[in-house]
Amino acid sequence: MEVLNDSVVSEFVFLGFLGSWEIKVFLKLTFSLLYLGIILGNLFIIFLVITDSHLHSPMYFLLANLSLIDVGLSSTTVPRMVTDLLKEKKVISFQSCMTQICFLHIMGGTEMVLLIAMAFDRYAAICKPLHYLSIMSPKKCILFVVISWVTGTIHSMSQFSLIVNLPFCGPNTIDSFYCDFPRVIQLACSDSAMFEFLGTANSGFMNLITFLLLLLSYVFILVTVWKSSSGDLSKALDTLSAHITVVVLYFTPCIFIYMWPFPTSSVDKYMFIVDFAITPALNPIIYTLRNKDIKLATERLIKHYHSDRFS
Repeated sequence: MEVLNDSVVSEFVFLGFLGSWEIKVFLKLTFSLLYLGIILGNLFIIFLVITDSHLHSPMYFLLANLSLIDVGLSSTTVPRMVTDLLKEKKVISFQSCMTQICFLHIMGGTEMVLLIAMAFDRYAAICKPLHYLSIMSPKKCILFVVISWVTGTIHSMSQFSLIVNLPFCGPNTIDSFYCDFPRVIQLACSDSAMFEFLGTANSGFMNLITFLLLLLSYVFILVTVWKSSSGDLSKALDTLSAHITVVVLYFTPCIFIYMWPFPTSSVDKYMFIVDFAITPALNPIIYTLRNKDIKLATERLIKHYHSDRFS
């Protein structure tokens, strides 16, 4: 904290969304409803997985953890964005800004590794069905989750260590809705070219490589199924479609934002809305609509509620 006190800048000011008051009111209502959907939808999936014994399997254990991370990821940014929309001056303290960056990358890094674990789970289920339960044992599932959180924390601390030691002496205006490495590092008083490169290597290439590895793993699974089922890919596609959709929605904005650490336009600040507001809201819908087990679990919950209510 001694280093933090050496900076002249004690707070940052967000430019946020530039538009009329009516548009800002509309956006405030829209993002409030989106955030409510994120909380209710993801907590509903967590509740179903915990309470329904039919969902006590590796796939749904990992899905519940993904829902938990989505809640945390959106909660790091969306509530502040919603409360700031109608404010004339959108201010965040230096310490709060650093904390937001830290938690943002913990959640983002954890989700990235967890999606890899979910891809491995689908590989084991589709390509090694006879050995699935031994490959994806409860201990291994817990290990996957622990590794995800540890990796996310290490990733975040490495990003945090790059930026927390930089001097900030003004200006203090961030052309965004939230604090993140690419925008904040532009405001440092020292030469940040090296930090730009390290940030790209840490976040940008990490996102890109992980995304490509995930896509290659899905291609490998589809090819394996195609060879073993005489060209019938329908079952594998039905199983993987939800995962592929989530991966594409999550990684596309991340790659766009972090491959160019010094943004020259304001487009990337709108890309964050996809990652932190739209994708976490869509994930429960994607997995509910595309998953028979979740649908059946929901029906069992409704029937149980009605039977208890009218008994």
